[in-house]
Amino acid sequence: MSNELTHRVVVVDDSEIQCFIWKQWLERRFGGRVSVEIYFDPTIAVETLAPNIDLLLLDWEMPVLDGEALLREAVRRGVDVKRVIITSSHPADQLHEVFDSTGCLAVIEKEPEQLAACAMILDELMKPPRRSPGIQPN
Repeated sequence: MSNELTHRVVVVDDSEIQCFIWKQWLERRFGGRVSVEIYFDPTIAVETLAPNIDLLLLDWEMPVLDGEALLREAVRRGVDVKRVIITSSHPADQLHEVFDSTGCLAVIEKEPEQLAACAMILDELMKPPRRSPGIQPN
């Protein structure tokens, strides 16, 4: 994790509206526990990819650099594949065909039912780290 209090979340989607929707939703749901960065241009986003990303939300279809290529580059740059969620307006079964073998955290169709499932996944991911019962803070 980036630090104990704030999770670094990176959203990459060529739709500015979709980026702002994700940003607003994440900030409303998790408040000060998240720092959300949005990128409409995947070629700019690629320069920010690093191991300190706690969650990477990637749109599948984008011009120049699609979600599949960006996922490969993110992993090459040290982003934990289990911290990546692929989003798309394509049907979920089509997404699973392409991305299930990648090991990413989830593939989410941009539909209300899928977003509810995404919320449950993110709630678990954004939980504060647990302290070991034997360790007391000074």
